[in-house]
Amino acid sequence: MEDIKHDMPLAAAMAPKNLDDFAGQKHVIGPGRMLRRMIESDTIKSAVFFGPPGVGKTALARFIASKTEAVTVELNAAAAGVGDIKKVIEEAKERRNDTFLEKRTLVVLDEIHHFNKTQQDVLLPSVERGDIILIGLTTENPYFYINNALLSRFSVFEFKPLDAKDLEQILKRVLKIKEAKIQKDAKDFFITQANGDARRLLNAVDLAILTTAKDSDGIVNITMDVAKECMQKRHLNYDKKGDEHYDVISAFIKSMRGSDPDAAVYWLARMLESGEDPRFIARRILICASEDVGNAEPAAIMLAEAAFKCAEVLGMPEVRIPLAQAAIYVACAPKSNASYIAVDEALKEVREGIQRRVPAHLRSGFKNEGYKYAHDYPNHYVKQEYMPKPKKFYEPTEIGKEKNIKERLKKLKGEE
Repeated sequence: MEDIKHDMPLAAAMAPKNLDDFAGQKHVIGPGRMLRRMIESDTIKSAVFFGPPGVGKTALARFIASKTEAVTVELNAAAAGVGDIKKVIEEAKERRNDTFLEKRTLVVLDEIHHFNKTQQDVLLPSVERGDIILIGLTTENPYFYINNALLSRFSVFEFKPLDAKDLEQILKRVLKIKEAKIQKDAKDFFITQANGDARRLLNAVDLAILTTAKDSDGIVNITMDVAKECMQKRHLNYDKKGDEHYDVISAFIKSMRGSDPDAAVYWLARMLESGEDPRFIARRILICASEDVGNAEPAAIMLAEAAFKCAEVLGMPEVRIPLAQAAIYVACAPKSNASYIAVDEALKEVREGIQRRVPAHLRSGFKNEGYKYAHDYPNHYVKQEYMPKPKKFYEPTEIGKEKNIKERLKKLKGEE
């Protein structure tokens, strides 16, 4: 049984004591991998660990700190200022230049994405010269939040969400150090609701163990009812300003475009459950109804507009229904992006093509001689010049109602 303090939170107690204890992340710390070789040889270089919460970024950084001969300093970018950074850097320089100590300094900087450009610029010379070894931790994509000059000095390692096997491995380790049993349905519930987050899993199990009385054999038996009380609402990885926000809305739009109503309504539910603004969602349905459905089903944009108006006057939970109705309709509707292509091609022609003057017979005013009034002719159509040097922008598809548009235009223009 592992030696831990009884009052230590389970998440802290379960911090891996060796690299083989780490659940998941074999792509970065598996046998033979570069990061593992650097850790084992104590030649760690400045790096960024990025990925969702509870997947081992902080645990690995602290493991590295425990194994290196360097002096370790932990900072949180959300709280540290330029003064704090400069102080750490000056102390690091002194250690490095001290002929007696010659100690390296490892700086573990949590939430590095919170540092602005000025703060990142302060770090750059010290990282470049090797005055400090910097390990930045972030849940955000570093390519968006860290400036290129600093990022070019880092090795970047992406941490993936833990799968069910990884979380089960962690639970097995828990049961080796705790006098507890977890019923199978409760264990499955813990794993599913943790959503790849080991910290969330361990906090819930810790609470279950602490609040459940031992049986006559001195064992804590965790049932499904206990698991539900301790895990409560599933945590969703969703930050309105973070990567997950953009990933989920992208999946939502692409599911509607790809005619998958089940996926579309799932991603819709994911956003609503995470507290996303219904108006933001409704605007995306509107865009998709026009860009991806278009004239193949003109009713789609009208239903999307109605859903947007509902989003302006209704709150949750009622607004979920018109949003779902519109998203499902758009997903199931026939698709055409012909209007989207047409306007972009026309804009390109306006910007880069020849300049066209409005024909005299189309200009405003009363003396536009030569203009033919379409309603005076059979089928309310007459052939005349509407644009000098005509160029085709709109190509109707053979899909949905746009097929009817295509056939009508061909008939009017005598192209059949």
